[in-house]
Amino acid sequence: MKYLFVLLLLIGFSAQSQVDPLEAVKKKIESKDFAGAKADLAKVIAVDQKNKKAYMLRGRARMGLNDYYGAIGDLNSALEIDSTFAEAYNYRGEAKINLGDNDAAIVDLNKAIKFNSNYGEAYTNRGFAKYNNEDLQGAYFDFSKALEIGPPNDDKYFNRGIVKAELGEYISAIDDYTKAIEADKTDANLYNYRGVAYYNTSNFDLAIADYNEAIKLDATDATKYENRALAKSAKQDLKGALEDYNKAIELNNQDAETYNLRGVLKYTLQDYDGSIADYTKAIEIDATNPTYFDNRALSKTEKEDYAGAVEDYSSSIEIYPTDPETYYQRALVKLTMNNNYDGCLDLKRAEELGSQEAKAAMKKSCK
Repeated sequence: MKYLFVLLLLIGFSAQSQVDPLEAVKKKIESKDFAGAKADLAKVIAVDQKNKKAYMLRGRARMGLNDYYGAIGDLNSALEIDSTFAEAYNYRGEAKINLGDNDAAIVDLNKAIKFNSNYGEAYTNRGFAKYNNEDLQGAYFDFSKALEIGPPNDDKYFNRGIVKAELGEYISAIDDYTKAIEADKTDANLYNYRGVAYYNTSNFDLAIADYNEAIKLDATDATKYENRALAKSAKQDLKGALEDYNKAIELNNQDAETYNLRGVLKYTLQDYDGSIADYTKAIEIDATNPTYFDNRALSKTEKEDYAGAVEDYSSSIEIYPTDPETYYQRALVKLTMNNNYDGCLDLKRAEELGSQEAKAAMKKSCK
């Protein structure tokens, strides 16, 4: 019996010694225990410095820790061992995307696909790199290829939907967002993006329904309220739109565009004091956007604050000196102030920049 017990111990030890330590590391990476995975892989590499998979996995662990340069170092080591290692090219490409070097990432991802033509993750990563480089058609192809290789999931449909929407293919984008939602009905952003696509196809009721669902799932995102406000405005539900803008600003009071949009709504409601206050806040946050000055000038004109309107139009022109509409609007205010000489100079400049309205106004007001 003693010898049998010893034999069983030896068999057990032999079985344990044959367990691949990298499988345990992969599980740690999947569970986001990147520090633990990195520590384990250091031990594996100390024993076997030619283990390409260990270097590749440590590269992934480093990426999980946002150490992209360290990741690239490990992936370089893996590729020195095997220059055809598709996974190492893929992850090195992903690390380069995170460092903003999309051109170099595409070179690596091309190689990953060359050595594994059915590597769906590499197509997805290359799609991201191309998207970042504003190559929307290329990104469209790569995201479609990733879906073709499969398995399809909500992320893959969402990625392609985003590109379709930016290409103006909103109906097709809605189809992809819908498939993504079928796979994951708990992601508020999917409903929000589909709502944007519905809005851009003038399906305002469907857009509002999606924004409602998005807000139900995530009531802390100001953008979703702002989007719903735009859709409500399109349906002339101005009171509802104002409530949504108020909520958006409550959640994020540092977004200049939200103040600007609420200002536009208040202008429509003839609340000129309120619109001026909102445009002023927008300018405090971002004084580089000429539209905010133009909009405030319009409200000041309604309040007969002509000097203030001219000042705002002048600020707008300093930022963007080639917009004929701003010169034209400033000219109208100056003419209202009986400053005909300067008003006609503005009309002439607006005409030079292509304004037909200014050309007609010159014939009427300028001799």
